[in-house]
Amino acid sequence: MSFLLRVLINAAAIWLATAVLDGLEVVGGDDRTSRVLVFLAVALLFGVVNAVVRPIVSFLSFPLYILTLGLFTLVVNALMIMLTGWLSELTDFGLRVDGFWTALLAGLIVAVASFVLSLVVPGARKGRD
Repeated sequence: MSFLLRVLINAAAIWLATAVLDGLEVVGGDDRTSRVLVFLAVALLFGVVNAVVRPIVSFLSFPLYILTLGLFTLVVNALMIMLTGWLSELTDFGLRVDGFWTALLAGLIVAVASFVLSLVVPGARKGRD
């Protein structure tokens, strides 16, 4: 159940980032239901990328985390957003990212929004403490 909540929270955070940023969009879905399904698919792909690729990148870039006092997290978030966009470009629907700076801002927005939503939604942080 917690995994489903995380996907829903990520979908809402990605929706917020696409609403705020011009260079970030989710394409696909003609009606509201299919549009929501596209956001959920993008959030699921983003969750898989974060679960599989992010630990490897974080381990390999650990000296940069220390050197930048943790600010390199923003770069890793941007790279995960860009990787999600690249993987979803292989289909007719998914996330489209214009460039690195858009991905950097999107990573920041998604991180903050998902953190706030995790605090607000009951049971979303269960198992993460």
